[in-house]
Amino acid sequence: MPSSQETAVYTHGHHESVLRSHTWRTAANSAGYLLGSLKPHMRILDIGCGPGTITADLAALVPDGHVTGADHAPGILDRARATAAERGLTNVEFTTADVHALDWPDDTFCVVHAHQVLQHVGDPVQALREMRRVTKPGGIIAVRDSDYAAMTWHPQTPGMTDWLDLYRRVARANGGEPDAGRHLKSWALRAGFAASDITATAGTWCYAAPDEIAWWSGLWADRTVASAYADRATNGGHATPDQLTAVSEAWRDWARHEDAWFAVLHGELLCRKNAAAG
Repeated sequence: MPSSQETAVYTHGHHESVLRSHTWRTAANSAGYLLGSLKPHMRILDIGCGPGTITADLAALVPDGHVTGADHAPGILDRARATAAERGLTNVEFTTADVHALDWPDDTFCVVHAHQVLQHVGDPVQALREMRRVTKPGGIIAVRDSDYAAMTWHPQTPGMTDWLDLYRRVARANGGEPDAGRHLKSWALRAGFAASDITATAGTWCYAAPDEIAWWSGLWADRTVASAYADRATNGGHATPDQLTAVSEAWRDWARHEDAWFAVLHGELLCRKNAAAG
């Protein structure tokens, strides 16, 4: 039997076009819903840390505490360690982990955070149970995931809808849920959180300035033909190389419009671990 970690495949991989997006992420633009709950002494687990930019920001915000960044892919952790070292942070460490079966004891962390993780895992409900288990009573589980079906853009140029349809098919074939944002509250309830312990919100990324449009369209145009996502699309029979090239060009064509605009919707949850429930 495969382990729980093997029941889903990370759709994007860590090609340069993917890291171009991931290294742009900060605590401010990706975890703003959590920041008001942080205290300087807190111990934080950041699951799916990737190149460590959000992790490093969290470490800077808890100078008297400690942050552990965890990712299932060991290769990306060297990049994360370099990010922390460049900032002179000494209260952060990085390790591998499977969110379905975390290695830490019960009640270890004040905050367990996961950004854009639950959309890629085989069992998000079990992941939330594990995140709660390693959180101290009274502590916080914070998750944020995008919702691909809710992404919207202008103008409606040819090929962009093909991109969205293709991505959602590939992600689901890999065992994930690309529209995770809308499911987070439901998953948390199924994981055993009481409704009164869940604060559900939504956040956005919006790309409208010319440099933002060029950056966002360029990374998706490149990702569509050169990343692990491209390999999984072709190897899984979801698209031919020519079809991927057409989708890549659709991104570049869309970006040439002066009035181009793109919005990404995210579901967000702050879940309090009830001290009585454990």
